[in-house]
Amino acid sequence: MQRLTGRDMWDVEECQSPRMGSVILGVDGGASNTVCVCIPAAMPFNDPLPVLSRTVAGCSNHNSVGEDRARETLERVMSQALLKARRRRSNVCAVCLAVAGVNHPVDQQRMLDWLRDIFPSHVKLFVENDAVAALASGTMGRLHGCVLIAGTGTIAYGFTSDGREARAAGAGPVLGDWGSGYGISAQALTAVVRAYDGRGPETVLTNNILDFLGLASPDELIGWTYEDQSWARIADLLPVVVESAESGDEVANKILHNSVGELASSVKAVVQRLDLGGEDGKHPFPLVMVGKVLEANKKWDIGKEVIDCVTKNYPGAYPIHPKVEPAVGAALLAWNAIASELDGDIRTVQ
Repeated sequence: MQRLTGRDMWDVEECQSPRMGSVILGVDGGASNTVCVCIPAAMPFNDPLPVLSRTVAGCSNHNSVGEDRARETLERVMSQALLKARRRRSNVCAVCLAVAGVNHPVDQQRMLDWLRDIFPSHVKLFVENDAVAALASGTMGRLHGCVLIAGTGTIAYGFTSDGREARAAGAGPVLGDWGSGYGISAQALTAVVRAYDGRGPETVLTNNILDFLGLASPDELIGWTYEDQSWARIADLLPVVVESAESGDEVANKILHNSVGELASSVKAVVQRLDLGGEDGKHPFPLVMVGKVLEANKKWDIGKEVIDCVTKNYPGAYPIHPKVEPAVGAALLAWNAIASELDGDIRTVQ
């Protein structure tokens, strides 16, 4: 099947009979995949929230796949979400793009300029780091507290009620996103190589990783690793590391314990800079936990270990595991931002 690119993606708009009603697009773009949801602008805050359509594609972090491929992915999920919802770009009143790798105002402005070329002039546009949408997914669009993302990559991001913000980590694997799925898996691969050549202790990670990858010898890990260095591919080894730790392997357990410390230190750095816990650390604030690394396993619960570590210093932190995904959080950010501008007949159910 021919891949549609650029303006071709939107040609299908003219071939459908659109439904009435304004909509909002929320996009969460990470190192593993990109999700777009389409929600009605006239959204009542019911549980569950009404989602008209949802589409998924690959990585849209420009630092990982390059800017052209990232933009192609983002444009594809947005066009497909509107197609599934039977809406056109003229129906859109706001778009919030929350993407990993957007770390500077220059990044934001470049993405805003690109979006403006795609959507009509009436559409309100917002570009944020993906961590902001993850926080909003736990606070229903209110930017206050701290979020810890630990998936393929990791970042801690926080906001105060008066709009101050701070972040820690999130600079990518080369600059030390330890505690992420990539970081944990990369350390496991290193441990296997060290054990093989005599620089490190024996570990069950060797057999478990080789079996998982279908390789015969640690020698083959070199070719496997460098034939495709995409972050998500390396991070896919995370379950093998957790399984090895749960079987009692000391090397794997040390990797996970170190990861807990790294993740907790990122949260503490943000909380301290924003003074979210107050002078005594007891002031309450939400700590939103997002990502596959933080999910509980049979014996190892990295998320719980991180929370225990953080609350020793900041007992006011209360963990939130979001009921909605970050893409919905992005849509809620846009909804909250434009709610005061929307006419009453748009904000009520039609």
